Amino acid sequence: MLAALQIARAIRAHKAKTTVFVPHYAMSGGTLIALAADEIVMTPYSVLGPVDPQLRDLPAASLIKVVEQKPLAEIDDETLVRADVGRKAIAQVKRAAKELLHRRLPEDQADALAEKLSTGTWTHDYPISADEARQLGLPVNTEMPVEVLELMALYPQPVSSQPGGVEYLPVPRQREQPGAA
Repeated sequence: MLAALQIARAIRAHKAKTTVFVPHYAMSGGTLIALAADEIVMTPYSVLGPVDPQLRDLPAASLIKVVEQKPLAEIDDETLVRADVGRKAIAQVKRAAKELLHRRLPEDQADALAEKLSTGTWTHDYPISADEARQLGLPVNTEMPVEVLELMALYPQPVSSQPGGVEYLPVPRQREQPGAA
């Protein structure tokens, strides 16, 4: 989250209009960077993701829930420590998201969106579509320049060993036909 927040703050501090292009997905830290921009350009199939902190392999919000729901005597010390760190991590990420959103959204809306994105409302890999991002108040448009997709095609991603993965292919560029008016 450190590097993502540094990049997001640099984008936010830039004097001119800033645009973040999300041709495929921007999850977690990538979403934090997108929150800093004046405009987020996605395809109709691109997604953002929540910014809820993860501690090793566990969601901070779920660790906190365990501590709230089980008797203290039944919780091991490591879980208690991780839940404490989780509370701090959620507060930090929520504060960072608010900081990035306040310039664009009214304070109450920025606070509500920061809460929703950082506190475990969804699973960490929940896909927030362009339409849903707009409904959340983010400045999203889906007019992705073909050049961005062509650029992405130059950097093929390794084939995942996970079943059901999606391979993104370049979008063919529309060319004018000879003799067309």
